[in-house]
Amino acid sequence: MSDVPGNALGNASSSYLRSAAHQPIQWQEWGEEAFAKAKRENKPILLDVGAVWCHWCHVMDRESYENPETAKIINDHFVAIKVDRDERPDVDSRYQAAVQAISGQGGWPLTAFLTPEGKPFFGGTYFPPSDHFGRPGFQRVLLSIAGAFHEKQGEVQESANAVMGAIAQAESFAGRSGSISTAIPDAMVQSAVSMFDRTNGGFGSAPKFPHPGALDLCLDRLSRTGDAGLRELVTVSLERMAKGGVYDQLAGGFHRYSVDEHWIVPHFEKMSYDNSELLKNYVHGYQVTGDPFFATVARDIIRWMDEWLSDREHGGFYASQDADDSLDDDGDYFTWTLDEARAVLNNEELSVASLYYDIGEVGEMHHNPAKNVLFVRAGTAEISARIGIEPDRVRELLDAARAKLYTARRQRPTPFVDKTVYVSWNALCISAYFEAARALGLPNVGRFALRSLDRILSEGWDDKTGLRHVIAYSDPKSAKRDVRGLLDDYCFMVSACLDAYEFDADITYFRFAAKIADEMLSKFCDRTSGGFFDTPQSIFDFGSTLGALVARRKPFQDTPTPAGNSGAVIALLRLFHYTNDAGYRDVAEQTLEVFAGVAEQFGIFGATYGLATLRFVLPPVQVVVVGEGAEADALAHAAAVPYAVNKTVLRLTSNQAVAANLPPVLAETIPNLPGVKEGKAMAVLCSGFACQPPIATAEELSAALKQALSEESDA
Repeated sequence: MSDVPGNALGNASSSYLRSAAHQPIQWQEWGEEAFAKAKRENKPILLDVGAVWCHWCHVMDRESYENPETAKIINDHFVAIKVDRDERPDVDSRYQAAVQAISGQGGWPLTAFLTPEGKPFFGGTYFPPSDHFGRPGFQRVLLSIAGAFHEKQGEVQESANAVMGAIAQAESFAGRSGSISTAIPDAMVQSAVSMFDRTNGGFGSAPKFPHPGALDLCLDRLSRTGDAGLRELVTVSLERMAKGGVYDQLAGGFHRYSVDEHWIVPHFEKMSYDNSELLKNYVHGYQVTGDPFFATVARDIIRWMDEWLSDREHGGFYASQDADDSLDDDGDYFTWTLDEARAVLNNEELSVASLYYDIGEVGEMHHNPAKNVLFVRAGTAEISARIGIEPDRVRELLDAARAKLYTARRQRPTPFVDKTVYVSWNALCISAYFEAARALGLPNVGRFALRSLDRILSEGWDDKTGLRHVIAYSDPKSAKRDVRGLLDDYCFMVSACLDAYEFDADITYFRFAAKIADEMLSKFCDRTSGGFFDTPQSIFDFGSTLGALVARRKPFQDTPTPAGNSGAVIALLRLFHYTNDAGYRDVAEQTLEVFAGVAEQFGIFGATYGLATLRFVLPPVQVVVVGEGAEADALAHAAAVPYAVNKTVLRLTSNQAVAANLPPVLAETIPNLPGVKEGKAMAVLCSGFACQPPIATAEELSAALKQALSEESDA
């Protein structure tokens, strides 16, 4: 329970909400009760949307929401509602659209002012406590808004109605808008090329985000064409990111983004979904280029996720790690002064580490210039030449220094890890682990993915109500909330189940994929105008449509998680290729047509749509490997090596190669092949619902795969 009268957040489940339970503001959770209170008291609503990992959310908490004078103004004039954007992305997305329409920008903390009915009429992001940074002070804003609400009711309602119209227009696609063709992913690849920073890698300038979907789209094109320009784009981008400060050089894993164009100074929070999608990028980068550095980075991402973001006992992935331990720790946990490094390392280790990581008297952090962000400044050969020791010795000293620095860092107060288990983000992590397990030969990684998926299905799925969005909260003492699943939860889970089937060949996972997909079609598909809504269409399924939730959205843009409509298309096409059920294909086609006319305009921000389009346009290339022993292992390895967005690999033992364990398309073919009943190792390559004769050697399979994929690139 909260110690503050009227503050209801002590009863909340979300880590972000519970962290505000001590504040002197009479915070309410999003719900019927808060809106009824606003209507009853005829007060405007102050809506704060943020997240536990959000640095500026914590800053505004301390500066304004913990200030007694500010709290009195809020309590006297507003009904205050706090929302966790990770727990309620449906609420966040709509009010983000509102604030962008009002102010031209969004982000967190999102600060919106609503009528008692929940219609937004003013808003922004971070407001300083007093006039600063060219922004009005928060107390002045609060008093002005309260005055305007009561004195200019007509203008407020007119503004609120206009903003609601803007929300309704944002991502409200309806009807066929264009034709599906490879011209759309072609244009997105060209957009990536035009934005490519040849010096530093990545796209555009500061602040710089990774854009995993765009990288995968370029990797797929590179795998088919060998284009030298695309090779430069993907290799420079993947190398610079992994050697920059945006990558945690000690623990592994990526921070959310870089504040500079060089990938050196990050925003230090680390998200599960960034790391899952970047893990796929580095796995695919290794598959396409053969560069062992990319495989090393992929394994290192897994090392961090295993250590920090995984529930090793029960399975599942946690949500995020905060940027800071406290508001006085502005990246200090992750950064080093020269004296701090000197206290940990001996002279020989320091001489190497200071050159490799660029640890000097003056670092990169503006609040404390002595603090250094660790990034790779010099290679081992350069260091060897500069200080006159052998490269092998340089590597030994670097390994020792890295281990000592990490051990010492772990003694510092550690930024909070939000152990909330979200279904959608877990599905992304599970799929990434399966990809890494297969391509890099990491069976234990695949087994943890299976255990995690089993937990999500066990605790997150109900045959009557469908998927939940949250299956566990960070604080074990908090009450469980029944937050119903959104489109992302469904479409990503369908793909995760199919990935599990391809990894483990347990038909149960395939059946779950079909069951979840059918529920997704029932709850989210717009059968009239095409596409998928992000929230269930039925009030019974969704609970209520308070405030801006009345607006319907069909998410198309990657933000940065893959867009729900594109994810739904990919899931349905994968099922179609296993079942030949035209219903899945028809809905996928209709969904692609809804966005086809505008997709090119989104460039790299619509890259997952580009990947979905390729899945639709290109025939599937399915490799089924049957058998046990070294020959079957060699075939499975050959099948896993090339990357292409439309390639799948299914590994079966001889006992599993029976109709009861296969989806309809393969059940007609695989059990009847000569040699299957005799237990011979073989691979079957199928494309466009036609299968070639069995292949006995890895060399033959590699050649056949190369030809099949190149034929499709010419199609």
